[in-house]
Amino acid sequence: MRARANFDHELELLNNDIKEMGRMVESSIKQCFIAFEHQDYDMAKDIIKGDRTINDMERSIEAQCLSLILRQQPVASDLRVVSSALKVVTDLERIGDHASDIAELVLRIKGEQVYHVVRHIPAMAAAAGQMVLESIDAFVTQDSEKANEIVKQDDVVDNLFEKVKNDVILLLQQSSEHADQCIDLLMIAKYLERIGDHAVNVCEWAEFAKTGTVKNVRIL
Repeated sequence: MRARANFDHELELLNNDIKEMGRMVESSIKQCFIAFEHQDYDMAKDIIKGDRTINDMERSIEAQCLSLILRQQPVASDLRVVSSALKVVTDLERIGDHASDIAELVLRIKGEQVYHVVRHIPAMAAAAGQMVLESIDAFVTQDSEKANEIVKQDDVVDNLFEKVKNDVILLLQQSSEHADQCIDLLMIAKYLERIGDHAVNVCEWAEFAKTGTVKNVRIL
């Protein structure tokens, strides 16, 4: 019983760190668009620097997972939780990378009017960021129903991506001098689409942690 209690305690610590990492990457996404709207280039630079902290947290959580596997020799259900956590932090690290990539593009895009013309990018960022937070909660609580609902939200992000493309076309029609900015804006939207995809991955690992299946394929 004591061994079980120790394992449950360490698993709780692991889940808390995963939630914290999720909050960090979601905050990075949010700050990107505050920096974009207000042309706050110092904030954008801070986001890029902060990606190192996210990377360090990934390595720390990976070490926790491996330690749990080696020391506790978990049974199948516990092994699913720990092994899926290893996958989840990889997705979160990549989300952090995408936030950093967006911040770099923010540093290149000049002109406050561009932010307001491409009006669907902020909505896309909000939707993708919410998916990240909710997917982490679904993973930690092993709520497969919630995970399935979050996966459906990816359609919202994808639809907004199409609207961003239309915004960019309108911007180009107004003036060809915005061509370079338009390419950068499309890249930002693409990174947001990928963030949504990574949140979907987290939901799939939530399903695996509970059932041992991924995309209806039994693995463990």
